[in-house]
Amino acid sequence: MKRQEPTNGARRPIGIDLFAGAGGLSLGFEQAGFDVAAAVEIDPIHCATHEYNFPQSKAICASVVDLTGDFIRHRAGLGNADVDVVFGGAPCQGFSLIGKRALADPRNQLVFHYVRLVQELRPKYCVFENVKGLTLGKHAKFLSELIAALEDAGYSVLQPYQVLNAADFGVPQDRHRLFLIAARSDVALPDYPGAIAERVTAGEAISDLPDADSFAALKGSDEVRTRWITKALYARRLRGLVADEADYSHPRKFDPNLLTSSARTEHTELSKQRFIDTEPGKTEPVSRFRKLPLDGRCNTLRAGTDSARGAFTSPRPIHPVHARVITVREAARLHSYPDWFRLHTTKWHGFRQIGNSVPPLLGRAVAAEIVRALGIKPVRPTQAIALGRPSLLTCDMRQAASYFEVARDVIAQRLRKPVAGSDLFDTDEALHAA
Repeated sequence: MKRQEPTNGARRPIGIDLFAGAGGLSLGFEQAGFDVAAAVEIDPIHCATHEYNFPQSKAICASVVDLTGDFIRHRAGLGNADVDVVFGGAPCQGFSLIGKRALADPRNQLVFHYVRLVQELRPKYCVFENVKGLTLGKHAKFLSELIAALEDAGYSVLQPYQVLNAADFGVPQDRHRLFLIAARSDVALPDYPGAIAERVTAGEAISDLPDADSFAALKGSDEVRTRWITKALYARRLRGLVADEADYSHPRKFDPNLLTSSARTEHTELSKQRFIDTEPGKTEPVSRFRKLPLDGRCNTLRAGTDSARGAFTSPRPIHPVHARVITVREAARLHSYPDWFRLHTTKWHGFRQIGNSVPPLLGRAVAAEIVRALGIKPVRPTQAIALGRPSLLTCDMRQAASYFEVARDVIAQRLRKPVAGSDLFDTDEALHAA
């Protein structure tokens, strides 16, 4: 789809997401004023979710190992246009570094190819995002080699690199992520963003959402039409009831009275009682789930294991009021996703997509510094765009792989099929085992 230009004729800078997932960083950069021309993601289901939420971006379902900069340019319809930023969080697994170069470890080939694609695409800026643990102990050697590789590619790295907490940027969740920013030799280095004063609580994020357990339809679906009142400013912004003056993303056509990504999780009566008896801010000892405090922040939302390791969902927080774990929509609110943003309809995929992603508000803060360094005043498109086909959110791996014309075994498959009406792995025992 051709990128929508602002009506005032001003240019929106161009970004490319190399490890897109469902699109947390894509959305953050779009909100800062970028047009994300292409998003590369190897997982067909995540790629389908990205295409649904970003129909104006070209979703490329492939590994960076198999791509060239020219191929990405061609698929995105960029021609010879200057790319303003390339960003992404490459998985880093090769941490046994004694006696070897980190980037030479085959398990780190994705980072190697990240640098290669930066070199081929020649963006003005690049952003590398990853786990906080990459800065610790012998893992820091990995970062040193990455910085040296970017410098060899003709980029100056903004040092010292920063570990940022999403809670410092308006996200009601403590989540620390490493960011490394580099600039092409002919452009000025930006700054890392500074923390903002505003702090948001879990209560402000999710208290307005109707209780999923009140809707029988949510036993077999993830959406229901209803009406509810939203008072907190943070939640009103995410629901689209008030404008966010710092949001320069493309408006989406969206019904704020449609409660989505809210499939129910069934619990035993014994589990419900344990949830009720747990104090807010404390961990329930059997399940090891933390109960959210209304006046505090959420703990880090995690993705859980992949299919090759049993496909367990990571422990989910207990709702601060209701005797259940939170829904995917409630997790999305705690991650700063707007309500128009949809996740895969299964809870397993939906929670993984959130847990693996960067909170959009954190990504926006980093991206805004790059917009500032570009010397561009961000512009806000006024024409709302339609979201993608709903079938993109319901497809299984076979269907998603067929849609993108890739092998269905590109991602390890789940070992067992879900039972009707609920994820098989949503039992208390399976969640505990995670």
